[in-house]
Amino acid sequence: MTAAQDQSRTIAFLQDPANHGAGVAEVARIDTHIAHVFLAGDYAYKLKRAVRLPFLDFSTLDARAAACRAELDLNRRTAPEMYLRLARLTAGSDGGLAFDGDGAVVDWLVVMRRFPQCRRLDRLEVFPPTLPARLAEAVAAFHDTAAPAPDGADAAEMHRLLAVNAKLLRGFAPDVFAPGDVEDLLAHAGAALDALSPRFEARLAQGFVRHGHGDLHLANIHLDGDGLPVIFDCLEFDDRLARADTLYDLAFLAMDMIHHGLAAEAASLLSRYLLLRDDFDGLDLIGVYLSLRAQIRAHVAATTAAGAPADRAEALRRAAQGYLSLATRCLAPATPRLIAVGGLSGSGKSTLARALAPRIGPPPGAIHLRSDELRKHLFDAPLEAPLPAEAYAPEVSARVYERLHRLARRILATGRPVVVDAVHDRADSRAALAALAADVGVPFTGLWLEAPEATLAARIEARRDDASDATVEVMHRQRAAAEVPADWRRIEATETPAAMVEAVARLTE
Repeated sequence: MTAAQDQSRTIAFLQDPANHGAGVAEVARIDTHIAHVFLAGDYAYKLKRAVRLPFLDFSTLDARAAACRAELDLNRRTAPEMYLRLARLTAGSDGGLAFDGDGAVVDWLVVMRRFPQCRRLDRLEVFPPTLPARLAEAVAAFHDTAAPAPDGADAAEMHRLLAVNAKLLRGFAPDVFAPGDVEDLLAHAGAALDALSPRFEARLAQGFVRHGHGDLHLANIHLDGDGLPVIFDCLEFDDRLARADTLYDLAFLAMDMIHHGLAAEAASLLSRYLLLRDDFDGLDLIGVYLSLRAQIRAHVAATTAAGAPADRAEALRRAAQGYLSLATRCLAPATPRLIAVGGLSGSGKSTLARALAPRIGPPPGAIHLRSDELRKHLFDAPLEAPLPAEAYAPEVSARVYERLHRLARRILATGRPVVVDAVHDRADSRAALAALAADVGVPFTGLWLEAPEATLAARIEARRDDASDATVEVMHRQRAAAEVPADWRRIEATETPAAMVEAVARLTE
């Protein structure tokens, strides 16, 4: 990192509560490797750091002004109520500084509406169970409207990104990273990019390359007062880095969730997003996309550690090493397989499938297909919105199962495993799944969950904010008509979810 201008006077001015009006008693400060953010009263003021890095140059006032304008415009796509205006920091005749004065411009600021930092996703004490779906919906809606970039990331650009990562990662070996670990990762990543080069070109031609967010990790999303995600702080300093495959954009968030111990939530995010954008065919790229994103976070954490106080620097170095390890794991080859989870309503199928999916193969694990979710999608209904009785007519259910099987085939064709979660109470539907696996040439495992009737009823009545519309009466009808499979593994569903996952994971290894 090379400092190009002394901003100490600017920082001191912004840090002083007296410069932010009546009622501001203190100013909190957040530092990143490219910016300082000052939290004062109801507002946040973002100052670009006057630095020159291998991937950006904020060393001049004009460069920082352009970056501030781009940040305001681009972030209003997803957070218009948060991004308010630009402010000039000007020099006064008395030698002091002022906001938007008549003197010479000393620096530029992005002025934002402040939000409680505890609502930032990387700081949540509890990750709400409905949040992965909400995140997927927010990101999918953004990508649907993001401007196409037909001249954006192609195979050459992906190799350029790896070269930048390689230079930066090697620069922190051996102080932060073991040189052997870095070289092993880069060799595997390079081989993966070579093998997938035609796919990058195909995605570009198919319109999947768009001007996305570019920096979509947990710290750049917060929850509003209604608990809905707000995406902010997109990458503004280099269009090349943001004009990328939409799955590469999403991969940053999924990777960061995995790093923070939210592997099941990341798998749910990805599964929901793929359904909303019908983008299952891009799954052959997800491993290398996750790895590239983890590489970026690894060298960013190492860079930040280099300028941090000793106590924080050590934590950042450990985080960097964790990201590097994750980058390597994401490149491990996946083994396609089909796992079906069936049982009556209330047996815990979706709970098991969600927890099991990230355990199947390398990150992000298996894709989870859920019949309840597909049915809501078929009727263009929100997940928690009850559907009318006609949505559960036999012919509609047949369409739902047919689509489940079709999507499972597409996922398996990309080399990824899939978990199909439905009642699976008809022998012909179960036979079709087994035949699908045989036709594709992958292992098949059928799991049938069983629990006492009272347990099923209690679970159904306790549901909140769930995609299932099943009632206790529906469960009774299922119980009377179900054709219990003799050739599926029967699982006692009265155990805790964790115990069930451990038992089932051993069966599916």
